[in-house]
Amino acid sequence: MSKYGKLSPPVSPTGSSIMSPLSSMNGSSKQDARLTATSKRQKYFKRLLRFKQMDFEYAFWQMIYLFVSPQKVYRNFQYRKHTKDQWARDDPAFLVLLSFWLVVSSVGFAVVLKLTFLAFVKFILWVIFVDCIGVGIVIATFFWFITNKYMIMAPPRGQDVEWGYAFDVHLNAFFPLLMILHLFQLFFLTYCIALPGFFPRLFGNSLWLIALGYYIYITFLGYSALPFLKNTRTLLYPITALVFVYMLSLIFDWNFSRGLSTFYTFRVST
Repeated sequence: MSKYGKLSPPVSPTGSSIMSPLSSMNGSSKQDARLTATSKRQKYFKRLLRFKQMDFEYAFWQMIYLFVSPQKVYRNFQYRKHTKDQWARDDPAFLVLLSFWLVVSSVGFAVVLKLTFLAFVKFILWVIFVDCIGVGIVIATFFWFITNKYMIMAPPRGQDVEWGYAFDVHLNAFFPLLMILHLFQLFFLTYCIALPGFFPRLFGNSLWLIALGYYIYITFLGYSALPFLKNTRTLLYPITALVFVYMLSLIFDWNFSRGLSTFYTFRVST
């Protein structure tokens, strides 16, 4: 049986020496495992090209559970903190798989939008390095600053939100959004969603509501999993604005998917 056959993340056993302050040997090894932020980044990027060292099976498990039970994904982040003394992923397998799905969905969009090969190349570079990574860096930096500045419990006791963890939270939240808006939506875009009328607009904009709602909720779960943060429920407040904009879009004939297609076509044609 596969080590992930039970489809549940490893959980630190109760009373484990990992958590015991009386175990000096464990404390020493944990201290030795502690790396600087720069060292962690260097180790992470070095593993990007070592596919044999990546655990793709577990990364795929995480992607499935981000849809059905995202709390279980963050339970594993807590386990990693106890065993490796870091919240962020040390295995780039998830990022590699996410890039694969970005390429697949971009091919689908290129077909639907009837892009030339050169336009497709420009499109995929935009999607990967700007829409996912570039925007992700901005969002991760924003939440990293906000959480460390205003949401750390007093006294802080030397705990803070790692930037790498903030970026991981973005990637986790981005995956369902990608699958809904960049893959699932493609099957209905040309013959349904992009058509004029109320029901195509209702269907398409409802997908946006679900996708962005997933993003906000998974982001909230990511930061609420950190035991030293307070007032994390405020991260759910944007859902109110999201629902409000959704209702306005139905009233004023704003078709988000049609607008996205127009924007993508314009971006690669300039």
